[in-house]
Amino acid sequence: MKVKNPVLKGFFPDPSLLRVGEDYYIATSTFEWFPGVCIHHSRDLVNWELVSYALTDDQQVDMTGLDMSCGIWAPNLTYSDGLFYLAYTIVYTDRQRYKDTHNFLVTAPDVRGPWSPPVALSRSGFDPSLFHEGGRKYLVNMVIDHRVDQVRFCGVDVQEYDPKAKRLIGEPVRVSPGTGRGVTEGPNIMKRGDYYYLVLAEGGTGFRHCTTVLRSRSLFGPYEENPYNPVLTSDGQTDCLLERAGHSQMIEGADGRWYLAHLCSRPVERNSILGRETAIQNVVWTEDGWPKLAANDSRKPEITFEAPAQVIQKRDLSSRTDFSHNRIPLEYMTLRRSFATNGISVENGKLHIRGGASVMCKYFQGLLARRQQCLDCDFETAMEFAPRHLNHIAGMLVYYNYDNHYYLKMSRAPEGLFLAVSALVNKDLTDSAPVLLPEETKMVYLRAQIRREKLQYFYSLDNQTYLPIGEELDMKNISDEHIEGNGFTGSMLGVNCCDVQGDGVSADFLYLDYREYEEE
Repeated sequence: MKVKNPVLKGFFPDPSLLRVGEDYYIATSTFEWFPGVCIHHSRDLVNWELVSYALTDDQQVDMTGLDMSCGIWAPNLTYSDGLFYLAYTIVYTDRQRYKDTHNFLVTAPDVRGPWSPPVALSRSGFDPSLFHEGGRKYLVNMVIDHRVDQVRFCGVDVQEYDPKAKRLIGEPVRVSPGTGRGVTEGPNIMKRGDYYYLVLAEGGTGFRHCTTVLRSRSLFGPYEENPYNPVLTSDGQTDCLLERAGHSQMIEGADGRWYLAHLCSRPVERNSILGRETAIQNVVWTEDGWPKLAANDSRKPEITFEAPAQVIQKRDLSSRTDFSHNRIPLEYMTLRRSFATNGISVENGKLHIRGGASVMCKYFQGLLARRQQCLDCDFETAMEFAPRHLNHIAGMLVYYNYDNHYYLKMSRAPEGLFLAVSALVNKDLTDSAPVLLPEETKMVYLRAQIRREKLQYFYSLDNQTYLPIGEELDMKNISDEHIEGNGFTGSMLGVNCCDVQGDGVSADFLYLDYREYEEE
């Protein structure tokens, strides 16, 4: 059965693919968004359900004040001895030659948790993974050299981990410098037959990204390069619908066939509005024992793959949340800290957000958002808000980070209540002309209409007649490629409340409606 990629639409990068019996799991990066590390489950490799997050305690996972696209990078999910193991990095700095990468490990008997308190590992690099063999465990991670005259991403180390002592033991061994394609990262090791296979992400996570494979008869090397490298890349390919392909992990399926999960994007005019997504490819093994893509000899990621069973693929992810069950759905996240810490709760069947810092701040954000997962979609809410002055602000956001977002906001000026649209593009801020509201306004309906690279905001006072507000906005500004500095996330659709005055204000939202339209 042919299945369409990506299998995880929207901002779900750095997939770690795992099979336990008949069950498949994918863990993906969350960066500055909280809770940390999305964990998806599937029985067919086709339809994936977000079932949990691994990192939910902001006292144990403190990301307060972290810069954009820092935070939680490249989780690696494995299973051994009746436990799920999750290795991950928290990046505290990403400037010049330094990254301050702290690697941790958590475990759980059930992938849905609860997960153990984090165990600190190394700080020498990022993208840690765990390799299990014969009851012993080994940490695999890339290493950074901070010296200006050296290769910054300088290779891959392997070091033994003692699960009883909960610490690394012995000395790290440099097993490979990579293939020479540069930016060697995302290492994970698997064993097949007599060989250990080292799978790498190389070329950087942009349009030159790729997956390479090396092998050795010894865990500690030396590793020889696959003559078919790169086994996966969009670079140099023609008519490629999945760009930026790389950062992969391979598994043998329950059906005996091999599958490779990888990140990719579907750019609009070379702008990845939806962020980096997750796709799956079929893999075959050559007679001389090397993996390669099954579909072609060009290394190009295919828009479809052959799934192990005949099932209906669910592509439309539209959903409406009315909070009648007094809970926040798993697809919604906040920034850096937990919902409770950020003043977000569900009360009396409404989403209640206590006013936090401004949307340009890295601390105490009263913001709740979900991924944009389709290029053509609408996002809508009904908001109850009673601002007392200009420093009380609430509304709807199409958000990439604190320097790049579009904000349909309600506030109060001396002239009265008003709505306006703020556009922030690489710190350049513009405001639309305000629309004054009747003083008796208790509720406003807000809508973001997105059609590929075009965003138009609308508002209504009766939920019947919707009027456009502000100019048509360019969604290409909400993409990895456009922002200044690192961009590793994607477009998020959300609501928020700001109390810049600090005297106490909140906003209530009756529902959040996300609606997708047919894709190409």
